[in-house]
Amino acid sequence: MITRPAVSLALAAGLARAGTAVLRAAAPGGRRRWERTNHAGRAVGLYAGPAAALAAAVAAGRVRPAAGFAVLAAGACGAYDDIAGAGDPRRGFRAHLSALRDGEVTSGAVKLFGIGAAGLLAGALLKERPVDRLLAGVVIAGAAHTVNLVDVRPGRAAGAVLALAAPGLLRRGQGAELAAVAIGAAAAVLPDDLGERAMIGDTGAHALGAALGAATVVCNGRAGLLAHAVAFVAAAVQGDRVSALARSL
Repeated sequence: MITRPAVSLALAAGLARAGTAVLRAAAPGGRRRWERTNHAGRAVGLYAGPAAALAAAVAAGRVRPAAGFAVLAAGACGAYDDIAGAGDPRRGFRAHLSALRDGEVTSGAVKLFGIGAAGLLAGALLKERPVDRLLAGVVIAGAAHTVNLVDVRPGRAAGAVLALAAPGLLRRGQGAELAAVAIGAAAAVLPDDLGERAMIGDTGAHALGAALGAATVVCNGRAGLLAHAVAFVAAAVQGDRVSALARSL
């Protein structure tokens, strides 16, 4: 018998693989627009990021429309940073908030507040009580930013999503389906990412993180939400250390 999580996983994976192939073949705007230089100095394409974001948004929206919205919004904010923030050496919340205090609105600041607002809105739709809604918003936005923090080497972000979402498959209902969405989209782009044939960029990392966050929200009650919110906020505060750890793995 084919289960609902299996359908969600297959849908997300299939859409992500197909989307990557279509974008690689079409390269809207020209291939140069899609090329970035990775950590090893190689030119790789950003095709996998938008493909993963759209695939996860469609598959998650099929389960819970609010989850699909969160994924799509996180991916859109990440895409803005991929384009507008290309070449900006500033990293981490402190750098972008410092620039904001000086009157400069960086792409990182847009991403920070945009994903935060989208997370809070999605959390308000996924939970019923005010405290749970607030915690849910923190978890979704925090997961999106945390996954982006570990996107410092090929495969780190997608691999983290696979590891963190896997326990959700043991749950029942929509939580397991959303965990399967995150796993399917991450697994689909992982081979190209590891092989340095493509990178997911901020677009893919934030979208996959938001999918992970939405699954976490649906899988957990207040105690679980609080624990995850604290963990993600701690990761954001220690962003440089989290990224350094990801590089060393």
